Amino acid sequence: MSESVHTNTSLRSKGMMAVLCAQFLSAFGDNALLFATLALMKEQFYPDWSQPILQMVFVGAYILFAPFVGQFADSFPKGRVMMVANGMKLIGAASICAGVNPFIGYTLVGVGAAAYSPAKYGILGELTTGDKLVKANGMMESSTIAAILLGSVAGGVLADWHVLAALGVCALVYAGAVVANLFITRLPAARSGQSWRFNAMTGSFFSAGKTLWHSAETRFSLVGTSLFWGAGVTLRFLLVLWVPAALGITDNATPTYLNAMVAVGIVVGAGAAAKLVTLETVARCMPAGVLIGIAVVIFALQQALLPAYVLLLLLGICGGFFVVPLNALLQERGKHSVGAGNAIAVQNLGENSAMLIMLGLYSLAVMVGIPVVGVGIGFGTLFAVAIIVLWIWGRGKSKTVS
Repeated sequence: MSESVHTNTSLRSKGMMAVLCAQFLSAFGDNALLFATLALMKEQFYPDWSQPILQMVFVGAYILFAPFVGQFADSFPKGRVMMVANGMKLIGAASICAGVNPFIGYTLVGVGAAAYSPAKYGILGELTTGDKLVKANGMMESSTIAAILLGSVAGGVLADWHVLAALGVCALVYAGAVVANLFITRLPAARSGQSWRFNAMTGSFFSAGKTLWHSAETRFSLVGTSLFWGAGVTLRFLLVLWVPAALGITDNATPTYLNAMVAVGIVVGAGAAAKLVTLETVARCMPAGVLIGIAVVIFALQQALLPAYVLLLLLGICGGFFVVPLNALLQERGKHSVGAGNAIAVQNLGENSAMLIMLGLYSLAVMVGIPVVGVGIGFGTLFAVAIIVLWIWGRGKSKTVS
């Protein structure tokens, strides 16, 4: 990558602040829209097991477009790619407001999100370098989680007031994200001139995936982040059913408050990771991953709101401490091997495949009538075991993960 790409490596440069602002608005819209759309489905009497299907069509877009979005992000200035992607999200949210089937509208949002992700993370490696990249990832995750915190609560509270108003706010927030993207520093395309033929693009993507998988460090990161986000999205839907089952509360807002506690914790955990973990000491994050699973098991057994809040805060802290170093490791190693955009696109395929599998299993468990507490206990146990296996598997593979 040419030196001109790194025009300003400051974490408080105009370009970095614009990226964080755009990311906040985009993530706010994503989370508010999810809960507003779930409220719409509840209002229209969709069955409980169909709720995870809504997220499955979203992540299905990530999987379908995975071979192409990395090249898209690397072939154009990433700030403009982010703007186009947010425009697609705006169209999806507006279509739900207009009465289009929520599954169709949410799929359009998923297409925009699929194109957005490689650009938003890939641009960090172009705006900053070295250990500042871990801190930049911490800032990005903090911005994202603050948006999850406020967006989730706003979606639930507004939906309790008026579902259509909640959906309209989501569309306006996406419009704000489009405007914010205009202020991102216009950087040169990372890898312009690549072939846009289908065979060449898919071949390039799978070649990048093979390269990343054959590296112990990037394989470790891919598996770890896939497990984390697959578990995270499943927990979100688990909360929607757990609240009325365990607490007897049937509003739309309470599950969003609980999700907000996870978000607060992730902000704290991301900040701690930025201070305590470097690219050379990534393995320090692994105990936090095991604790995530243990916290879910204990949480599922609660029957009061206060301990549930405390446990979800702890879960979030562990989550932020776990995922931020793994993201930074993949971006740094991927930038020098297959390009940041391609690396994030491969990561998205892994993460969203994990989401699809976990959501499918969760939906099946609900459909066959397994109690939500039992689902939570089983889910947390399996996650903790998976992280332990990954930790053991990673030891000895490289200095970074041992």
